[in-house]
Amino acid sequence: MLDACVVGAGPNGLTAAVELARRGFSVAVFEARDTVGGGSRTEELTLPGFLHDPCSAAHPLGINSPAFRALPLERYGLEWLHADLAMAHPFTDGTAAVLARSVAETAASFGPRDAGAYRRLVAPFLPRWDTLVRDFMSLPLTALPRDPVTLARFGLVGLPPSTWLARRFHDDRARTLFAGLVAHVMAPLSGFATSAIGLVFALAAHARGWPVARGGSQSIADALTAYLKDLGGLVHTDYEVKRLDDLPPARAYVFDTSPTALARIAGFGRYYADYKYGPGVFKVDYALDGPVPWTAEEARAATTVQIGADSAEIGRALRAASREGRAPDRPFMITVQPSVVDPTRAPEGKQVFWAYAHVPSGWTGDLTDVMERQLERFAPGFRDRVLARATAGPPELAARNANYVGGDIGAGAVTGLQVLLRPKLSLSPYTTPHPAVFICSSATPPGPGVHGMSGHNAAKAVWRRLREQR
Repeated sequence: MLDACVVGAGPNGLTAAVELARRGFSVAVFEARDTVGGGSRTEELTLPGFLHDPCSAAHPLGINSPAFRALPLERYGLEWLHADLAMAHPFTDGTAAVLARSVAETAASFGPRDAGAYRRLVAPFLPRWDTLVRDFMSLPLTALPRDPVTLARFGLVGLPPSTWLARRFHDDRARTLFAGLVAHVMAPLSGFATSAIGLVFALAAHARGWPVARGGSQSIADALTAYLKDLGGLVHTDYEVKRLDDLPPARAYVFDTSPTALARIAGFGRYYADYKYGPGVFKVDYALDGPVPWTAEEARAATTVQIGADSAEIGRALRAASREGRAPDRPFMITVQPSVVDPTRAPEGKQVFWAYAHVPSGWTGDLTDVMERQLERFAPGFRDRVLARATAGPPELAARNANYVGGDIGAGAVTGLQVLLRPKLSLSPYTTPHPAVFICSSATPPGPGVHGMSGHNAAKAVWRRLREQR
């Protein structure tokens, strides 16, 4: 009998399996697709030789993850690549605000009236970042805080809506960049704890940057898988689990799936019926005949580029997708250009480019033209560089990855108390009604992102149970 079966070979499922195998437990992973990866895959979506990331592409939380940093993933081929700038946010006048490793460089891009305010915002937390990120990403508490004073101070700043934090700034440059940071998790700017979301992304950039993985995001999953196999773990692909009886006997079952799928497979009925999913996304992967022709020079030097003319435009786009049930006329977009630092991703002289915008859950329209008109505002002539494109709306994204219900790549709405307490209002979010069944997906704290911490935290609950049984 196995100690644990893990269902789903995304970053969280693989991390949970690794953590258990490191402690001497026998583990097998079962993945429905023909390759491991989940939201961390790399595929030729457009033309031969162009390597695209169907979902995650840049990894500020990955390089800062306490779980990943404790594993020898570099030994298994994972290499982080950094551009000159972590992120740029261009404006229609040809200038840009930036998120750089340097706090001073970042603050200077906001203008003289807000430079000091930004430095004061991050100064209390950056020197204590490693401890803070471990405490923050372990909530609800799976271990006692290492620095409860800094965590409490962070809570005072982070729990209010980001619209409150934005009042610290006089000009819209800083407010716009910060609004874009919040929008990475598709949360309305006025939502609970959205200040914390934006601040975590900013601090992550200053601490270790916003890198891409050499060769694509698949190399994160491949490194985890190789390490797991060296530890004696097994990985089965093309193995769809429809009910618990499809799995071999084990003392614990760990699900890197949506709560909806877990309830169906384990027979939990309506146990997760109150869990809310967020807006979907419409994503376009491009094969380009050269770099994106950004007007702002800073955007050419960054791997991640946020697109939104000002904070009001970003706010309207988020409200349209999350509350008004329509696609935005001028969408906020997150774009990633890995070829800036990784020439292996495309043939010589060519580039891969990735962009997505928020749309209502389950939306079935085509946002390609709207997105490209928005891009042309900041990169005139962009369409002339397009060799091929691959589009995916909510139905296509959900078909590729069952965790993306309605196209929600965050596996659950980041709103209300569900920001922190997910998938149930519980201090034990990784356990379920069945004592041998656990959940470790992005539907559990700390939530969306390729960081493995949901799997790491869930593994703690699993190995405690297994030790009790022994």
